[in-house]
Amino acid sequence: MAARTRNAGDHPAPNPGDHPAPNSGTSPAPNSGDKTDRNLALELIRVTEAAALAASKWIGLGEKNDADGAAVEAMRKAFDAVAISGTVVIGEGEMDEAPMLYIGEKVGAGGPPMDIAVDPLEGTTLTAKGGPNAIATVALADRGNFLHAPDIYMDKIAVGGRLPEAVINLDDAVAKNLRNLARAKKCEVSDLVACILDRDRHKELIAKTREAGARIMLISDGDVAGVIATTMPESLIDIYLGSGGAPEGVLAAAALRCVGGQMQGRLMYESEDQRERVRSMGHADPNRCFTCEDMAKGDVMFAATGVTPGAMLRGVKRFGGGAITHSVVMRSHSGTVRYVEAHHNFAQKTWWEAP
Repeated sequence: MAARTRNAGDHPAPNPGDHPAPNSGTSPAPNSGDKTDRNLALELIRVTEAAALAASKWIGLGEKNDADGAAVEAMRKAFDAVAISGTVVIGEGEMDEAPMLYIGEKVGAGGPPMDIAVDPLEGTTLTAKGGPNAIATVALADRGNFLHAPDIYMDKIAVGGRLPEAVINLDDAVAKNLRNLARAKKCEVSDLVACILDRDRHKELIAKTREAGARIMLISDGDVAGVIATTMPESLIDIYLGSGGAPEGVLAAAALRCVGGQMQGRLMYESEDQRERVRSMGHADPNRCFTCEDMAKGDVMFAATGVTPGAMLRGVKRFGGGAITHSVVMRSHSGTVRYVEAHHNFAQKTWWEAP
């Protein structure tokens, strides 16, 4: 999928283990399926690990399509061992546009019906150039709980957790959102950093953000990583602003659901045909402003594995006969964020094609 990842160095990740997510809601109610959910969450890490490992051998080689293809194929094979009856609702394209992980494809080894949102390699260009913050991502929800988002632009605004409700509003002016966020964080607007994609279409947004007094981190790519970065203190990002891919918006919303973040998005159209397509997908109001909960409802799981080093995750470290991966998995049911460092022995791999 198209890559949009922020420029960041290789910063130390939080200590591995379980960490309560900020402002993630009340404690989970007793659930007889909780153990199953935990096991499934860890299975998702194996899926993103497979994609990241496969993509890692293309880092810096200048072949973004080959990197993406390797990640897609490895992720698809890894899903064969996951105990779900999954349907891809956010994927690599429509059935006639992508050979693997297309929208509507069935994956999994059999089990409960689940909807899947995937980006096997968010950061194809960055991977090809050896740039930072490329990741492999997967989100999982019960059937019908992900927004069916067409592959068009979405205007977005997002902030992290531990904030009052409704601290942001997509329809408010940039300056007002920044003032409200600064008030909620008990700081000055000048202390805030806004993450914005470095695109010509954002010139006015960038100018208004600077006029309001906030600092800006311009990123070359990375909607998902850029939004999630608002929830991570070490990323230095306080708010995400601007338009990017609608499918990536759903993936980011899934992650924010797990950690108590806030996000709003509205689809953007370049033609009347796009509006009609959105209506045909079941959206009666094409101009609706979607909340985080609208885009990813119910119990949600999100997993990501770093491909190249970034603020959120370390990249794949390859060595003779193996590699080390660094992943994160989140569950909205428990509000837990778990980091996993895995050491892989290529001689014993059976669920992905070792190089």
